[in-house]
Amino acid sequence: MATPSITIRPGHPDFLDLDWTTSIRDWDHPRLMDLPKGISRHEVRFVGYDEGIYAIKELPRNPARAEWDNLRWLESVNGPSVMAVGYVVRESVDPGEEWSTAVITRYLDHSFSYRELLQGPGFGRRRDQMLDAFAALLTELHIIGLYWGDCSLSNVLYQYDADAIATTLVDTETAEVREHGLTEGQREMDLDVMITNVAGGMADIAAAAGKDIDEADLALGEDIAGRYRALWEELHRPEHIGQDERYRITQRIRALNELGYEVDDVALASEDDGAQFRFTLRVGSRRYHRNQLQELTGIWTSEKQARDILGDLHYYLAQQETDQTASGKAVGAIRWRVGVFEPLLEQIRSLPPNVEDPVQAYTDFLHHRFVMSQDAGRDVGNDVAFADWVERGQPGLGLFT
Repeated sequence: MATPSITIRPGHPDFLDLDWTTSIRDWDHPRLMDLPKGISRHEVRFVGYDEGIYAIKELPRNPARAEWDNLRWLESVNGPSVMAVGYVVRESVDPGEEWSTAVITRYLDHSFSYRELLQGPGFGRRRDQMLDAFAALLTELHIIGLYWGDCSLSNVLYQYDADAIATTLVDTETAEVREHGLTEGQREMDLDVMITNVAGGMADIAAAAGKDIDEADLALGEDIAGRYRALWEELHRPEHIGQDERYRITQRIRALNELGYEVDDVALASEDDGAQFRFTLRVGSRRYHRNQLQELTGIWTSEKQARDILGDLHYYLAQQETDQTASGKAVGAIRWRVGVFEPLLEQIRSLPPNVEDPVQAYTDFLHHRFVMSQDAGRDVGNDVAFADWVERGQPGLGLFT
């Protein structure tokens, strides 16, 4: 067999120690890792390197090319997807064969499939969070101009994100970029596909559990669609204000920021001979707090984790009476990271048993400190709160606890 063509992005392994002359189905390599994964119509395997863990998916040439291009495009617009790092073409294999091409992506740390969540003991209290997260993912994809085409619970990875759930797209082989945005009809088509696919997934879960189909949660997709439509309306509804009510524009922007959304543009139009204005907002990515945290501290987290950690940073800056100029905040943020965040994170990492996601544990600690302070009617401080948190078994809002 001719040597396959391998395209690898800088900063990642070259993957040349893997046997690309055979299908990944037949591999027996010490780098292979057995990790949880959702249902996929294509073969997926995981490999571990010093640089991290990577997922390799084999699929025919055309969908592989579409997946690679879509993932790269999503990264260019800060879309909610995994990172594509490699593209392998076996030129001597028929392009229609499943193993003719492979796409390599960076594994999403601390992620799990929807089946792990649905079948876990904590799903009852996590149901709303999961559905809200899925609806928000679909909304964000449509905002940035991506028609999903195969919208299902299986094509998403889930992560614990402070007191919520975060969602990340992993399969984009059927997706299409619409440069001028999606029409209402195209959005509804995606919803119809989602409703059908989710119902099928729930029926499969019921069957695997030996249950009758009537016991399956077949309305789950309809529930997601309802949440999607409500969120879409909230993000895009126009508002009318008087000449002396322009402050309401700032209020609305802040409200959307609190939901995690960036606001790219404000469209303002005069009505009633200038007595009223109609304004609409063009919403961008769902990374408002996460971008703020990274800009201030260089720390990269998920959105809700960033929201909570920013609160801790502001709490610190207020205690230190930090100079509120941009340069003063920047210096204060560095001091907080070096003097508070990193030492606490190191303490968390050293706790037995090993903490799987230290940043998430940090947000659990922040919640514990807040509850303790609220009960005491005063700030209890990090040392007292941390000792109590550890003594109580590191309570948090973990998915499977």
